[in-house]
Amino acid sequence: MTQVTRALEVTLQIPIRTYDIDFAGVVSNIVYIRWLEDLRIEIMNRHYPIAEQVRDGLAPVVLQTNIDYKQALKMGDRPTSTMWVASLATLRWTVSAEISNAGKVAAIAQQTGIFVNLQTNKPIRVPSRLQQQYTDSLA
Repeated sequence: MTQVTRALEVTLQIPIRTYDIDFAGVVSNIVYIRWLEDLRIEIMNRHYPIAEQVRDGLAPVVLQTNIDYKQALKMGDRPTSTMWVASLATLRWTVSAEISNAGKVAAIAQQTGIFVNLQTNKPIRVPSRLQQQYTDSLA
């Protein structure tokens, strides 16, 4: 059996808060966006912290988010979230995520983005620091 490498992977336990629940008694769709943000920030904290990016005059920008909801999450559930860098090209990056609860997939997601120069707001190349860490993690 071949093991798939998930570059720069992070895993977090997600607490479900009372304010995450919508009128139907399940975790609101918008909460998943916040969880994806938490995961991306964790990847960055480990590999190129946001404060350092800002100091270097750049920042990541999300261009697209796709979420496929598989199973509703409710108060009392204890989901685990995992995110990894699925691809890192010269200008674009893509992260994939899986949120699961009690061994069942609750949602899968993918986000695509770029890095921008903070002064011009124009796209720039993915920082070489991240390119190298991504390549190293695939080896």
